[in-house]
Amino acid sequence: MSAAITALAGELTPFGHRIHARVYYADTDFSGVVYHARYLEFFERGRSDFLRLAGVHHTELADGKHGEKLVWVVKRMEIDFRGPAKIDDILTIDTRTEKISGARIYMAQELKRGDDLLVTARVEAAIVSEAGKPRRFPKEWLTAFLPRGSEPA
Repeated sequence: MSAAITALAGELTPFGHRIHARVYYADTDFSGVVYHARYLEFFERGRSDFLRLAGVHHTELADGKHGEKLVWVVKRMEIDFRGPAKIDDILTIDTRTEKISGARIYMAQELKRGDDLLVTARVEAAIVSEAGKPRRFPKEWLTAFLPRGSEPA
């Protein structure tokens, strides 16, 4: 992967993953603050690029590289809005895995502007087959997603 592509994907950290994003006009509502649904997109970028840097690619899952076609699904998401992001802000999105159990992964995310914590999210996601059946997390992924020094649940 080229340095430019790696930079776009953020970076793996001791706790998980970090990526930066700028707030553009298209992210805001008529008042100039980020529209509430856009935070889902910022968090999705964080999770997707965490997967990418950990070596798990959506296209490979969809192509059946792991024996069958697999898809990520979000089962549950809890969001706490603490403060607004505004146009031209540079945001930091931190993603960490809290635990992995069977087919599910539980992640915590934070969105900050500088030191100001603006939004937090807890996400429960799963891997399912093309037919929608849950699939266990491949063992080789466990160390890639858990914070350094952690053990799977």
